[in-house]
Amino acid sequence: MMKFGVGTSCFKALLISLIVFGTLTACVTAPSPTVAPTRAQIINTYITIAQAGFADSLETAQQLEQAIDKLLATPSAATLKAAQDAWRAARVPYLQTEAFRFGNAVVDEWESKVNSWPLDEGLIDYVAPAYGLESDNNYFYTANIIGNSLLDIGGISVDAAIISPQLLAETLHEIDGVPTNVATGYHAIEFLLWGQDLNGTNPGAGARAYTDYSLQQCTNGSCQRRRDYLKSATTLLVADLDEMVQNWAEDGAATVALHSKGEAGGLATILTGLGSLAYGELAGERIRLGFLLHDPEEEQDCFSDNTHWSHYYDAKGISNVYRGEYTRVNGTVIQGASLEQLIKSEAPALHAEISARLEATQLAMTTLVELGEAGTTYDVLIGSNNAQGEELINRIVAALMEETRTIEKIINQLQLQNVSIEGSDSLPTPR
Repeated sequence: MMKFGVGTSCFKALLISLIVFGTLTACVTAPSPTVAPTRAQIINTYITIAQAGFADSLETAQQLEQAIDKLLATPSAATLKAAQDAWRAARVPYLQTEAFRFGNAVVDEWESKVNSWPLDEGLIDYVAPAYGLESDNNYFYTANIIGNSLLDIGGISVDAAIISPQLLAETLHEIDGVPTNVATGYHAIEFLLWGQDLNGTNPGAGARAYTDYSLQQCTNGSCQRRRDYLKSATTLLVADLDEMVQNWAEDGAATVALHSKGEAGGLATILTGLGSLAYGELAGERIRLGFLLHDPEEEQDCFSDNTHWSHYYDAKGISNVYRGEYTRVNGTVIQGASLEQLIKSEAPALHAEISARLEATQLAMTTLVELGEAGTTYDVLIGSNNAQGEELINRIVAALMEETRTIEKIINQLQLQNVSIEGSDSLPTPR
């Protein structure tokens, strides 16, 4: 059987390089360790992978910014497509960093600035009539900041005459305390590049026209303000990612906070992140909830129909941390002391179990990607009476649940305390 962390990960790295970047990259496998690593060495590898993952996220966001600058300089179908492709590429490293959430407060408190979802897109720009005019839970449901420079809604006045990164971050993002008022981050940019996906659970993504950014052929009005919003959101994304790169530097806030917990606390943090991402976040909030509701609005990358890759890379991020291995966007492979080596040394049967769980998740996610790339995307799979979708999604959720149960066994094996794995209302409590 091929191990996910060695042979299969190399194959996937090559496949992903071809699909996402259009080039092949080298892939290196790690030798089997002869001596179990120390806890401190495992934590240091974890920090090194975090540093590399966020650095790659920053680099690809800068490339996205360059593509958006070209779109704004010369709006065309080609430059819009190039910006969309750059957005998809930027998601590749970022999603793999989500394994560093939950246990690390510095990351989890920051994350909402860059990856909040779902979002009420009527806050940002024009929407189709089917979107509706109002929401009982959100006064800013159809505020349309791009179309309105001055607003007075629910007793809250907003002067949006100048659209800037400061306006988005300090005034609009989660305005009125509503989490779906997402004004910043990847998904705000996604909406601005694709527009609404009006296909429901039928095939097809958003279809925004490049002329929405043309000053000569402006469609849907307020094109200069839309240009300002897209540029501001992208500038802010780059700045936010740069902040997180600094947080994982040797003297950065995330690194210092992790070391301050000691070796046991550091391992507890690592496993809190892996279990919570696998269980409550990925299996629950991002996959099963949308399936139970048959609601494409619960699809994470709902405008671009890129969700199959986002789920794949979230799962890959879990494997990266357990294996102590990360393939950078330039093809360089980082490897170091890992939980895998420790568990293989201390509890070989448990190592075999988690390896099988990771492989089962990978196989299910690979099927999801293959279907998505062939046109049967996640929003199609969650449609009611879709037997193929029901079977696959139940298989993915079951694999992630089993993966989490084995992570709990690892927690017990290492005798770690204060590990609380996050759940989801769409799933039973993990413990």
